[in-house]
Amino acid sequence: MGGTITDVPGIKIGHHTLTRRPTGCTVILCEDGAVGGVDVRGSAPGTRETDLLDPTNAVQQVQAILLSGGSAYGLEAATGVMRYLEERKLGFRLRAGVVPIVPAAILMDLGVGDFTIRPDAEAGYQAALAATSGPVQEGNVGAGAGATVGKMFGSAFAMKGGLGTASHRVPGTDVVVGAIAAVNAVGDIYHPDSRQILAGARQEDGQGFRDTMAAIMGGYRVVTSPGSNTTIGAVATNVPFSKAEMSKIAQMAHDGFARSINPVHTMSDGDTIFALSTGKASSVRADVSAIGAIAAVVMAHAVARAVVQAESLTEHQLPAHRDYVKG
Repeated sequence: MGGTITDVPGIKIGHHTLTRRPTGCTVILCEDGAVGGVDVRGSAPGTRETDLLDPTNAVQQVQAILLSGGSAYGLEAATGVMRYLEERKLGFRLRAGVVPIVPAAILMDLGVGDFTIRPDAEAGYQAALAATSGPVQEGNVGAGAGATVGKMFGSAFAMKGGLGTASHRVPGTDVVVGAIAAVNAVGDIYHPDSRQILAGARQEDGQGFRDTMAAIMGGYRVVTSPGSNTTIGAVATNVPFSKAEMSKIAQMAHDGFARSINPVHTMSDGDTIFALSTGKASSVRADVSAIGAIAAVVMAHAVARAVVQAESLTEHQLPAHRDYVKG
C-alpha cells in the first residue's frame, strides 16, 4: 500500500533527525485543529497529554501530535512544538494568549549509540518548522531513526526498524484515511497480507529469521530488556468525528499492529496510537466502524513500510530488510 498520511487534508508531517546517534522526532501538525483520540496498549508507555484526549475531558481539539525517540527524555521535544504553535497563535485560546495542545508518545532507542543524545525542545521546534503536506520521508528518519525490531533474543540478533506511512482513498467518496508509525518493536514484523516475516530476530548463523512466536510456542526461554521497545503512531481521516469516535478508531487501529507485529502489546512495549479527524470532508457522514477497520489496514501497511524503507546501521551491527532479505 502506498500513499502517505499527508494525503489526509489538513495534515502536515515534519521530521528532525539527530544523525550523531541516531535518534529524532516526528511532528504531525494539524494547524487548523483536529479532534483527537488515543489508545495505549503496551505496558511500558511514555506519553504526555493523553488524558486530554479522553472523551469525558474538556479540550476538543489538538494542534499537533509528537512521536519521539529518546525514551522519557524525548517528551521534552513537545515543548518545542508548543513554541512553534504559540508563535503562530495556534492553540486553546485564553484571554492572554493560546495554549497549544500537543499530545506525545516516545519510544526507547537509547541502546543505539550515545545515550546522552536525545531529542529536546529545539529538535521538536525544528521538526515543526520542517512540516509539509508533501510526500513523507520514510525509514531512518525522525522518530524512526534509532528504531530497532526483533529483540526477544537480545540486541545482537535485532534488525533496523524505522518510520513508515500509508494511506487509502475510499473510491467514490472524498474519504481519506492515513497512518504513520515509528516501529521499534520487541517482536518480528510481518507483511500484513502474505504473513511473511520482513524483519525480526535473526538466526545465530545470520541465515534467516528465528520466528520469535514459533520459538515462544515451542517453549523457548527468551530474555528481554524491559522497556527497550515500543511502536508509536497515528491514524488520521478527513471525516468529521467526535472525540469518543476517534478513541474508538484508535482502538481499532491497534488491529493493524497485531497484523504486522508479533508478539505485540507486551510488557516491554509501550504501544500507543493516536487518531485525528481534521473534519475537512465536512459534508461526509461515515460509519465509525468502517473507518476504524480501514485505519487498521492502513496502519498495518505503515508498519511494514517502516522496515522495508529502513537502511542498515553497519556501525551498530543492525542490518535492514533491504540488505538482509534477498529477492
